[in-house]
Amino acid sequence: MFKKIIVAEDIDSISQGLKVLLEKLDGVEVVYTKYCDETYLKIKKAENDNEPFELLITDLSFKSSHMDVNLTSGEQLIGQLKKENFDIAIIVYSIDERGYSIRHLLDDIGVDGYVSKGRESTRDLLKAIKAAYAGEQYISPHLIHLKKPSSVTDIDQFDLEIIQLLAKGLNQIEIVEDFKRKGKKASSISSIEKRIIKMKASLKAKNTTHLISLAKDMGLL
Repeated sequence: MFKKIIVAEDIDSISQGLKVLLEKLDGVEVVYTKYCDETYLKIKKAENDNEPFELLITDLSFKSSHMDVNLTSGEQLIGQLKKENFDIAIIVYSIDERGYSIRHLLDDIGVDGYVSKGRESTRDLLKAIKAAYAGEQYISPHLIHLKKPSSVTDIDQFDLEIIQLLAKGLNQIEIVEDFKRKGKKASSISSIEKRIIKMKASLKAKNTTHLISLAKDMGLL
């Protein structure tokens, strides 16, 4: 079992519940933090001291602070750790049940588990910890249907963003303009069109409207 765990959670009542839960794990050192920057710095220091944390359990949303911060969300924290190739297992513990967010974290970013806060969350979290230690990915049972279907593994995050914008009524020109406004790597209209054609083929959609409908049915939106 993991011997050193760090928990990023800014709600005291939830942190207290996690303390009660994690105390059941014998011989485990657990550190609790309330800010993503603080969590990152502790993980980095432990790594430099050759006493690395083996597991991070983090929420996704954190209340705004009066302090100047660089990392404002659990997803940003996870992204920074992945960018720097920290050898640490990561379990997301959140109330966010949006299919797009969950798929992005599990399939694109590669977190080790996603546990939804709720009635059975403590039991699920223990299962997630055991699964992560065994090198297996875990997701709360009632969210399994939100995982990306094996038949659409060739649809990536960029494709999903395009479908989302199509569902909002944007045309291909407007999608390119939207990406530019958000500071994302701009694509040409032709590249957007090619991706839409690819998605239609993957989902066997007759047209764009059908594509959006199928994506909603599969929980991709």
